[in-house]
Amino acid sequence: MDTLDLGTQERIKQWLSTEYDAETRNHIKKLLDEKQSDELTDAFYKDLEFGTGGLRGVMGVGSNRINKYTVGKATQGLSNYLKQSLPNEKLKVAVCYDSRNNSKNFAELVASIFSANSIKVYLFDALRPTPMLSFAIRHYGCHSGVMLTASHNPKEYNGYKAYWSNGGQLVPPHDNGVIKNVNAIQSVTEIKFDRNNENIISIGKDFDDIYIQKNKDLSISPEIIAKQKDLKIVYSAIHGTGITVIPQTLKSWGFTNVHLVEEQSEPSGDFPTVVYPNPEEEEAMSLAKKKGEEIKADLILATDPDTDRVGAAAKNHNGAYQLLNGNQIAVLLVYYVLSVKNKNSELKSSDYIVKTIVTSQLAADIAKNYGVECFDTLTGFKYIGELMTELENARKYLAGGEESYGYLVGDLVRDKDAVNACAFIAEMTAYFKNKGQSLFDVLLDLYKTYGVYHEKLVSITKKGKKGADEIKAIMDRLRNDSPKTLGGVTLKEIRDYDSSTAYHLADNTTSVINLPQSNVLQFISNDGDIISVRPSGTEPKIKFYCSVKGSISDTKEYDTVRSELDKKVDEIMSDIINTES
Repeated sequence: MDTLDLGTQERIKQWLSTEYDAETRNHIKKLLDEKQSDELTDAFYKDLEFGTGGLRGVMGVGSNRINKYTVGKATQGLSNYLKQSLPNEKLKVAVCYDSRNNSKNFAELVASIFSANSIKVYLFDALRPTPMLSFAIRHYGCHSGVMLTASHNPKEYNGYKAYWSNGGQLVPPHDNGVIKNVNAIQSVTEIKFDRNNENIISIGKDFDDIYIQKNKDLSISPEIIAKQKDLKIVYSAIHGTGITVIPQTLKSWGFTNVHLVEEQSEPSGDFPTVVYPNPEEEEAMSLAKKKGEEIKADLILATDPDTDRVGAAAKNHNGAYQLLNGNQIAVLLVYYVLSVKNKNSELKSSDYIVKTIVTSQLAADIAKNYGVECFDTLTGFKYIGELMTELENARKYLAGGEESYGYLVGDLVRDKDAVNACAFIAEMTAYFKNKGQSLFDVLLDLYKTYGVYHEKLVSITKKGKKGADEIKAIMDRLRNDSPKTLGGVTLKEIRDYDSSTAYHLADNTTSVINLPQSNVLQFISNDGDIISVRPSGTEPKIKFYCSVKGSISDTKEYDTVRSELDKKVDEIMSDIINTES
């Protein structure tokens, strides 16, 4: 134990006290006896903190792990903050959970603690998608909510997404207020574990019908679906919550030819058929693609465990099924919504769309063409939800998304919603098929009109305390010794969102970035290339995003131009990743 730093030692000593159960203490003693210093350090070197997705970590014993004590401490801290912030309110919260191991138990624990704090709890009686929690908060007039999920992380993870009364995840000052209250808890004896069933109300299947109908009301081309009701759709829930409502949602919209990937329909926290339950990954989509090929599907869909992200595949211009990336799906949804509403003379000058700073600029170009404002936010859908709340009485939100496969059409919730997105992706596929076009045909037409935007994301995993230190060192180096060229192209601007400063290299001037502070760097080249670097808020990773642009005068030129852009991206990525190494 002497080899561990003092802070880690102090946390371990606290967890060895009789405040914690015997099973927990025995596990720690075993690690100490076996001199598992790396495991002890990773488990105790810090307390779990809220990131872009809330509280998230590996399940297990320790202050830096997801367990009944860290979940309990977070819930007690949230309860204390609610009472502190809303002293005269009869407090209400909603609690939901996904298919991950221990999610249900954690949800029951969270409900117990809220109820013991005299807070009324609307508790889902079975696993349901994250966006349904956002909807429930608004529907029942709750002041807060909690979703037990680790989204698309590997199976050893779980997490705790905390929401505010607008149905969006916590943003400043509430996130910092909760953290302050959580950190103020010095002993687990301060956590009220004794359940009060009188304060708990069950949310059952009847609520599904309300949510599904509200989504159906958002449909903008129901007459086209009637014509294309036989559209062949393959859907995989990847062992998550999507199976509970997405098949019914697609049916309610009028789609009659939906084929489930049965091997992945059963909810399971072990995710037995995939390495990583993330629809961004080709491997996670492989069974769905196989089924799509068998039935000659028009569209292939798959959602992550808590159903806030969706991946889609369709036939490309060469006749092969190809996974659309997150930027492409976001762009197609924006174009579909704006073009149809424009055709129907429904667009207004106050309408707007939203994307994040690392999402394709093509969405903004399309919006500009239709006279609709496009707002940029920091990475994390909670910032899109925050903007929607700020503008809801003055302007109309139409659509938004982020490159990490999160989208929302209409303002029913304040979070990314894969149920909503699946329905709209299916609807736009039917709409364009009715015009004799595939999604890729539409994408190529957009590239011909606006330019070929090509993006790539590289994530580097750095686990544990050592990894966190390495990620910090990478960001420090890029700030203190910034590259002047990337991929052979001179940089013209460096944006440091942590200091809210843009550095203009040609004339050595600066300007202010009007967004909240965030640990993000962006490098802008003279060619208009945008390279972004940020540590993940939900995983032990540092992420490098690259966006470049080319042009085509004929869609037949796409493959050649795409190949050239691939090379340029690889050169840029090689330069910036070598810079950090």
